[in-house]
Amino acid sequence: MADFAAARLNMVESQVRPADVTDIRLHDAMRALDRESFLPPGKSHLAYADIEAEYAPGRSLLKPRDVAKLLQAVRPMPGETALAIAAPYAAAMLEKLGLTVTRLDEGDLSQPPGSAYDVIVCEGAVGRAPAGWTAALALRGRLGVIERDGPVGKACVYLRAEDGVGRREVFDATPPIMAGFAAQHGFAFE
Repeated sequence: MADFAAARLNMVESQVRPADVTDIRLHDAMRALDRESFLPPGKSHLAYADIEAEYAPGRSLLKPRDVAKLLQAVRPMPGETALAIAAPYAAAMLEKLGLTVTRLDEGDLSQPPGSAYDVIVCEGAVGRAPAGWTAALALRGRLGVIERDGPVGKACVYLRAEDGVGRREVFDATPPIMAGFAAQHGFAFE
């Protein structure tokens, strides 16, 4: 039988803290959540490994380091509303941090239910964040997503301001691209 409590502690101490994740609230949430419960029983041993662990066909949890860095980048605060897109572990972490979370795991993931979310996160890579996601942000709302068009992706944070939506890249990551979200390439005249 695996010692998951020790694995959780080791995950935080060896993967998360050395990756410049300094938000103690995230450390505490990761130590408290049974990450193995988000994986099928036959894959629970992968819960604390430094990999993207598949929890459903074509869906994976981000590496512990990546989910912690992404959540730290969007700066979730208690009392805010959040949307977790194909992100069961991140959703549970946000709830531990005191946010009200809506989960979007089925159907058209590019069209969120409702709007005016303070925080939106996705645990899979996309070619580019869908317009529906940025449109669902409240004023000063933050979207954390990994955009990938090649071997290495960029974790990005989108921020809605009064004059529009801005974007910044925060770190490199390599999660699998979710089905239907690959970058669309085309030809353009200049």
